[in-house]
Amino acid sequence: MTLFNMRKRSSNLALTVALATGSAVVATAVYPAEAQAQRKKKDKEEDGGGYSDEFIAAYQPVNEALQEEGADAAPYKTQLEALIPLSNTNDEKIAAGGLIFNSGIKLSDRPLQLQGMELMLASGKVPAEQVGRYNFIAYQLSNAMQDFPKARTYLQGAIDNNFTTADISEADLQIAMAENFFAAGQNVEGLAFLDQAIEARKGQGLDVPEQWYRRGLTVAYNEEIVPQVYDFATLWIAEFPSPDNWRDAINLTRNLNSYEAAQMLDLLRLSRTVNALKDKQDYIYYVESADPRRLPKEVKDVIEEAYAKDAVSRDDIFVADALTTADGRIATDRADLPALESDADAAGAQLRTVTAAANAFYSYGDYAKAAKFYEKALTMPGVESAEVLTRLGMAQVGLGQYDAARTTLSKVEGLRAPIAQLWIAYANQMSAPSASTGESVTEVADATS
Repeated sequence: MTLFNMRKRSSNLALTVALATGSAVVATAVYPAEAQAQRKKKDKEEDGGGYSDEFIAAYQPVNEALQEEGADAAPYKTQLEALIPLSNTNDEKIAAGGLIFNSGIKLSDRPLQLQGMELMLASGKVPAEQVGRYNFIAYQLSNAMQDFPKARTYLQGAIDNNFTTADISEADLQIAMAENFFAAGQNVEGLAFLDQAIEARKGQGLDVPEQWYRRGLTVAYNEEIVPQVYDFATLWIAEFPSPDNWRDAINLTRNLNSYEAAQMLDLLRLSRTVNALKDKQDYIYYVESADPRRLPKEVKDVIEEAYAKDAVSRDDIFVADALTTADGRIATDRADLPALESDADAAGAQLRTVTAAANAFYSYGDYAKAAKFYEKALTMPGVESAEVLTRLGMAQVGLGQYDAARTTLSKVEGLRAPIAQLWIAYANQMSAPSASTGESVTEVADATS
């Protein structure tokens, strides 16, 4: 059996600081005469502008020195950092921020770049068309320095100001936000953000990249975050219902739970329905779970399918013996069905008889009679509600009663809840417009793979 084993995928959005370190920014320069004019108290009071004597005295020498061609910024780092507490007005912040940021680029000094960028953004004087870009640069720098909360603030600023490039889309920024949560170890919060982003894009009529579902599913699976792992699995297969994706969704459910034979059987029945049974071990699990002594017709059908797909060799002794057992019991089993139905219909029927009849008819594909007896079983004392509700929902799916199936399966609790959730996803798939044309689920799934 090929186990569900997605590798962690990072966003296709580059999380390095290439953009930040690739070019300088243009900041308002301070000229002596202009600076003196802007020192007027009136200007400072009206718009938070102007320059103080202390700022000019600290700024001008280092600014002039760094304007020299080939100037080395390293000897001036202390003086640059000293400008930060002196930058109190908006004019001072934009001027000092630009100088500090550009010097940080020359020095490949991320903390210095971030200090400069934060000053410029705080000034309120960044041109409107550049605010998104500057926020994105601040995000990259913060993220590279693993200051994840600060990085999220600036990333949100980039999103709010509609920042995009030829290589970076709004969707990239959104997945980067989720990645930021994951990098910070805030997996639940990241999954919640990703779920909200998926719903928002759907609400806008936009396609959701499959990578989003896979990324959420991978994180939730690797960290065993329940029920989010099942939520993402069903969201994913609802949009991308290929047999391979169904197989992964079903296998992760198997891997995360210790299922007994009856539970495993209902999961494998779904695998078979969506054409996700592939290797030998899948079929052996199915045969073991169904048991040729209890459900001979179903076991025979599964084995013959495995042979037809060359998934199991006819020389396999276990499978050959199971087929022999099934073949030897089918005629008697089928002949007993009328008496079993009569006994289960009786007013004084025992729960064991009723559930046995329901299970037998389900195995033979008579979903109407199966549903009838599962419904009766639910009214009886001692019923194992989770199992009977699951199988009633499965029978309703077999009858094409998808609304009823969703209602029934949504009542399943406990260890079987993930199984029921996957069957709901299948019911949704079959009741979707693409399934109303009469195509089988396999045909629909193959068309999307």
